[in-house]
This record gives sequence, structure tokens and C-alpha cells, in this order.
Amino acid sequence: MSEKIRLTEFSHGGGCGCKIAPAVLNEMLSRLPAGIAPPELLIGTRTSDDAAVYQLNEQQALIATTDFFMPIVDDPFDFGRIAAANALSDIYAMGGSPILALALVGMPIAKLPLELIARVLEGGASICQEAGIPVAGGHSIDSVEPIYGLAAMGLAHPQKVKSNAGARPGDVLILGKPLGIGILSAAQKSGRLDDAAYAAMIALTTQLNRIGAKLGLRDDVHAMTDVTGFGLLGHLLELCRASACRAELPFEALPLIEAARALAQEGTKTGASARNWSSYGEEVELRDIAPWQQILLTDPQTSGGLLVACAPESASEVLGLFHAEGYGAAAEVGRLREWASGTRVVVRGE
Repeated sequence: MSEKIRLTEFSHGGGCGCKIAPAVLNEMLSRLPAGIAPPELLIGTRTSDDAAVYQLNEQQALIATTDFFMPIVDDPFDFGRIAAANALSDIYAMGGSPILALALVGMPIAKLPLELIARVLEGGASICQEAGIPVAGGHSIDSVEPIYGLAAMGLAHPQKVKSNAGARPGDVLILGKPLGIGILSAAQKSGRLDDAAYAAMIALTTQLNRIGAKLGLRDDVHAMTDVTGFGLLGHLLELCRASACRAELPFEALPLIEAARALAQEGTKTGASARNWSSYGEEVELRDIAPWQQILLTDPQTSGGLLVACAPESASEVLGLFHAEGYGAAAEVGRLREWASGTRVVVRGE
């Protein structure tokens, strides 16, 4: 029965494209009263980091995060795998190693067979097993749209945590995975994605960003984040704001999924891409950038790659580590400069 059901038909959006637009989110958060901020809370909401960090003792800091979304693919097992890999990415992006996860499940129980829902959970559990952690519990509700994700916890040394605020002028930017996942998902939902491109999408979105734990131990890696629903520009802007830096990127340096490049040139995009640009476009200068290139720059990535700011003298070594760990498309994509006012990101066309 589950083979005849298209999960994506039950949701209005999919993957990290479901995220609330950055400008709307900022407006919501700005209305919150000041909360409790004990000295042990090393990282909270101020720097738009990927997770909260709470120091337990001199050797350990707890990293806590949660992430969930609606289906980006129709196969329930793959949906579970992608959602779990995406949630664990936040732990790795802080330089930590995950220790356990809790499953977050919302499903239209009257519309989906129980065996299909079980396959979603099995997919998520398989990624947690790959990461070497248990799914130690969770919470479930009967919802209108299918939702799955994790609350995840990890550990890092308090002095090795990588915040958005740690980047420095002169740092080299390295991106661990190619761009274009949102475009592929839009094509897949409309039935225009071929088997090869679908396989590439699954391979990329289920690849754990576990290299983040190794990068976290390096003093020459100054900041990390993962590129997800706000697109490359959105998450780079968060890093630039927190670190008071300006980023310069040549578009030709960006790793792209070739099928996504072709689809973007045909005009394929997600609704989130336009929402992203309207939220932060005033902080970005695009020089000789074609419309299809802008689509890729704002394309929401689900379980996207790590974006790393490292010392320039270490860039070759850090990039080599990415390649040695199986991130073959990883590339040096730009540099950080000092920022005083005005534009925070400049992207130059080919």
C-alpha cells in the first residue's frame, strides 16, 4: 500500500524549504522577552547559531538542538533518513559529537498506513545507528501533515565549540557539499527528476556531516555552520553578522549539483528561494549574476554541507580533510574581509 502513496502530496512544503522565512523569524524572536541566561549557557539565540551550548564542567559542554520538517521525498524510509541526518548536522556544525536523539513525529494517522509511518521511523533510526547513537525516546501527535525529525544532544569541549561568532577577517570559506537540493526536490515533486538526479539527491542529503567533530578540534577552524533552509546566502549572512565580517565569493567557485544547474537555468525553483531573498537581499550585492545563479544562491538546502571559516594558511589542509572523509565536492568558495557598514556579502558572476 505504501508504495502507491506519495508522501509529498500530503504537505504544502518539504524539507528545509518549510522553514519560516528569515525576516519573519527575526520579527517573531524580537518580540520575546529577555530570558534567563546563566553563565553556563555559552551559546543561546544571540548569534543565530545552529544549536544551544551549555557548559557542564571544565571538559564537557552539552550541545542541544531540534529539527523537523515535512517530506522532501515520497519514500518513507528515505524521508526518515534525510530528516535525521539534517537534525544531527546541527551538532556537527558546532564542532561536537552526538550522543543521543529523541524522535519528533506528527502524522495524519487516518490517511497513512501504520507500516508506512513505521518506515519513516526506521529510516531515522538507521541514520542514528550510523552516527553511533540511540533514539532514546520521543513524542508523537496526530497531525494534518506528515512531520518527522529529531531533538538531538551532543558533547564538545567548551573551548572547542565552533560558533558563528568566531570567524575572522582573512579567513577562507570552505563549503562541504554542492548546492541545489531544493531545486532537485521541486523537480521531484513535479515528476521531472530523473533517476540519476534522485539518487544524487538521496546520497547528499543522507551523508552525515560527521567531519564537523574533527574540524571542531582544530584551532585553525574559527567558525562553522551548516547550509540549510535559508540557502547559502542566508547562513553565510548569519556568520558574517555574528563575526562582524564581509564575505566575497566568486560564483564560479561554488560547487553545484549539475542536474540542479540545468534545472535552475530552466527556471525551476522553490517558493522558499524567493522568500529567502526578500528577507536578506538588501545585505547582498550581486555583480553580474544571472537569475538562475541567484536561485542557486538562495536555494533552501536540506541536510546541506558545512560552511567553514578557517585560517588561510590551513585552507589546503582543511579542504584535503574534507576530500579524504568522502566529501568529494567540497571546495574553497570565498574569503572574509573586515566589515564596517553596508553590504555584508558580495558575489561576483562568471
